[in-house]
Amino acid sequence: MSNFPRIAITPGEPSGIGPDLVLKIAQQDWPATIIVLADKDMLQDRATLLGLPIKLKEFSDEGEPQKHTPGELFIIHHALAEATEVGVLNEKNGRYVVDTLTTASAGNMAGTFDAICTGPVHKGIINQAGVPFSGHTEFFANHSNTSDVVMLLATEGLRVALVTTHIPLAYVAKAITPERITKVATILYQDLQVKFGIDKPKILVCGLNPHAGEGGHLGKEEIEIIEPVLAQLNAEGMDFVGPLPADTLFQPKYLDSADAVLAMYHDQGLPVLKYKGFGNAVNITLGLPYIRTSVDHGTALDLAGTGTANTGSMEVAIAHAIKMAIENKAKR
Repeated sequence: MSNFPRIAITPGEPSGIGPDLVLKIAQQDWPATIIVLADKDMLQDRATLLGLPIKLKEFSDEGEPQKHTPGELFIIHHALAEATEVGVLNEKNGRYVVDTLTTASAGNMAGTFDAICTGPVHKGIINQAGVPFSGHTEFFANHSNTSDVVMLLATEGLRVALVTTHIPLAYVAKAITPERITKVATILYQDLQVKFGIDKPKILVCGLNPHAGEGGHLGKEEIEIIEPVLAQLNAEGMDFVGPLPADTLFQPKYLDSADAVLAMYHDQGLPVLKYKGFGNAVNITLGLPYIRTSVDHGTALDLAGTGTANTGSMEVAIAHAIKMAIENKAKR
C-alpha cells in the first residue's frame, strides 16, 4: 500500500479564487498525489496571469500513487461551457462546477481517490444555471446516498461539531431532539475514531440555554433531552461530558483535555472557532463514506487573479485530508 494518498481537489467557482489557491498550493511539497478536477485551459491561463509555473499531467489511476512534485498537478479535465472572465460570474458555467463535484464523489466511492478537498463555490450562480444546489454538504450526502451528515470545523487546538446547522434560531429548540443528538453525537464519535485515529475521543457538549439551563430555571432542554441522551451514549462506552454552559466551556482548562466540542447550533460554536482560526480553519463533513474537507471561506471574486489570495485555509484543508486519509487506511 502506498503511503501517498490520492487527494482530489475541486477548485469550485472558476471565476473566483479557487483556481488561484490550487495553483499556489501546487508550488508546495505535499506527501500525497494531488489531482485537480478542472478545465485545463482555465488553469493554464490563470497560472500565466499569476506568474506561476505549472505542468498539468493527465491523471491515470494505474500504478502506485506518487508524492506530489512542486510545480506540477495531475488533472482530470472538465471543459467549461464558456471561457471564464476572472472575477465575473457566468451562470453558463454553473453546471461545470457540479460536474467536478460529481466526479470527485464518484471517484472516492470507487476507491480511485482517498479524499476530496473542495474550493469555494457560488451557490447562487449554480442555481441560476438551473441546477438545484444548497451546498457541498447536501450535494455529497445526496450523491453518496447518505442520510445523516455532520458539519465539523477545525483549527489548531479546537474542533467544533454542530447538532443543527443552517436553520433560523427560532427553529433550533424544536430541532434539538433525542434522535438528532444521538445521530450527530454517534457520527462525531465514530469518525473521530476512524478518520482522525483517536481511540477514545472525549467530547464536550454545550447546553442549549444560558448557563446550560440553570437547573431548569432557564429552560428544561438540558434536563429533559440532552442529559438523558448523553447518559445513554456514555453507557454504551462513549465519552461525552455535559451539557456545559457554552459561555465558559471554550477555555483551556476544559479544551486541553478534549478532542472536540459538540455545539447545539451554528452561532453557538462557530464564532469562537472562527475568532481563533479564521483563514486557517477547515470544514469537514462527517458521516460520508469518504473524507471531505473544505476551505472555510467564499469565492472572493475581488481577489481572483490578483495573487493576493491567502492559501491558509486551503493548506489546512489539504493537510487534514492527507492525515485523515492515512488514518483511514490504517484502520482498514
